[in-house]
Amino acid sequence: MSELLELFNQFHILDAFWMTIKISLLGMAGALVIGIVIAIMRVSPISVFQIFAKVYVSLCINLPLTLVVFFAFFVMFLLLGVHLAPPGSRNATEAFMWGVVAVAVYHSGFVAEAIRSGINTVPMGQAEAARAIGLTFGQTLTQVVLPQAMRGAISPLGTTANSLVKNTTVLATIGVAEASYQMANMIEFRSDALYAIFFIMAAGFVILTLPLNVFFTRLANRLAVTR
Repeated sequence: MSELLELFNQFHILDAFWMTIKISLLGMAGALVIGIVIAIMRVSPISVFQIFAKVYVSLCINLPLTLVVFFAFFVMFLLLGVHLAPPGSRNATEAFMWGVVAVAVYHSGFVAEAIRSGINTVPMGQAEAARAIGLTFGQTLTQVVLPQAMRGAISPLGTTANSLVKNTTVLATIGVAEASYQMANMIEFRSDALYAIFFIMAAGFVILTLPLNVFFTRLANRLAVTR
C-alpha cells in the first residue's frame, strides 16, 4: 500500500487518467456525429455518397489506429502546418487536439457500421409507409428510421465506446500525457515498482470501462425493440 501511495505522490496519475477521460468523451462525441453522417450516406439513394461512405468505413476498419494518429499529427500538423489550437499554443495542445480528431475519425467507421446495422433492423414496411404518406427521404430517416435504428445499435455502440477508451493509449506515441504515457514514465523512473504500476493502470482502466459496459447493457435491455 505504501508503494502505491508513493507512486501517486511522485507522479501525476490522476491527471493522466483525467486526460484519458477527456480524450474519450470528446472522441466519442466526434465519432458519433461523424458516424451518423456516414451511416446516412451509406443508405442514401445517391450512389456517390454510398461509394464514399463504403470507402471511408473500409479505411477506418482496416487501417491501424497508430497510422491514423501518426498521419493526423505528423502529416497534417507538422508537415502541412494545419493548426487546430489557438496561435501560440504549445505542441502538447496540438497533439491533444489532433489525437482527439484521429480517435474520433477512426472510431466513426465502427459507429457508422453499428448504426447501419440498427437501420437494417427496421422493417422496410415502415419506411415505405412513411414515404406513402408524403414524407421525404430525410424526414423518413430522421423521424421514423433513425430513432428505431439507434435503439437497435446500442449494444455495438457500447462495444465501440469501450474500445475507444482503451485505444486512447495509442496517443502516447505523439506525446499526449494520458494514462499509458504516464505508465511509461513511471516504468522509466520507478522500475522497482513494476507490479504496483501495472496494478494502478489495470485498475484505472477497469474503473473507466466497467461503468460503460453496465450502462450500455442496461440501456440496451431497457430500450430493446420487441417485434
